[in-house]
Amino acid sequence: MGVTTALALPEQTEDPGLDESPDPTRPWETVVWNDPVNLMSYVVRVFREYFGFSAAKANERMLAVHHDGHAVVAEGPREQMELHAQAMHDYGLWATVRRAGS
Repeated sequence: MGVTTALALPEQTEDPGLDESPDPTRPWETVVWNDPVNLMSYVVRVFREYFGFSAAKANERMLAVHHDGHAVVAEGPREQMELHAQAMHDYGLWATVRRAGS
């Protein structure tokens, strides 16, 4: 007769910071990050050309990128934000996509 031993599994606890069911109504953001390569005037031009920003809004977002290290340039559905991020990459800018409020 053999001896059977049961392995005790660690008790699973819920992580209160883990969001198992993200809010589907919460939008996504395209974030442009500062880099040491692109001129500020070029970033303004990209924002005006691609997003259709006014000169004032493009300059404001560029300054946020420059001074704060990043700026949110668009908000909406994930798929659209991924297209914007890819477009920023095509212009040579560093961009990522994240959930709004992250």
